[in-house]
Amino acid sequence: MKEKINLLEVIPMRKPHVNTEWEDDCAVIVFPRFKRGWMRRLFLPKSMSPYIRVRLEEKGTAVWSMIDGQNTVKDIIEKLAAQFNDEVGYESRITTYIGQLQKDGFITYGLRVQSLSDRQ
Repeated sequence: MKEKINLLEVIPMRKPHVNTEWEDDCAVIVFPRFKRGWMRRLFLPKSMSPYIRVRLEEKGTAVWSMIDGQNTVKDIIEKLAAQFNDEVGYESRITTYIGQLQKDGFITYGLRVQSLSDRQ
C-alpha cells in the first residue's frame, strides 16, 4: 500500500531540460520544442526556434526562484507570504501554480530524506 504524501512536504525541483533566462526582473522558462533531435529535424520549420519561451509574471517569477531543490512547498509558501501581502488564499494559489508547473513538465517532486535522529 502506498504511503500518502503531503504536498506541502515535497520538494519541487526543476527538470534538467528546462533553463531559466531573465528579462528585466522576470524569469523566462526556456525548454526544447521537441525532446528528440530527429523530431526537431523532421517537424521544425527552418524559421522557427527549437525552443519555447514562457515569460513569467512577477509572482510566478518569485515562486520559480524559490524552486531550487532545497525548499519544500511549505517553505516556499512561508517565504513568499510578504510578497503576496498575506492575501486570502495565497497558499492555494501557490500550490496550484506549483502543481501546474509539474503538470506542464517543468518540475518534478522529490522528498526530503529523514535521518534516523529525525524519525525518533
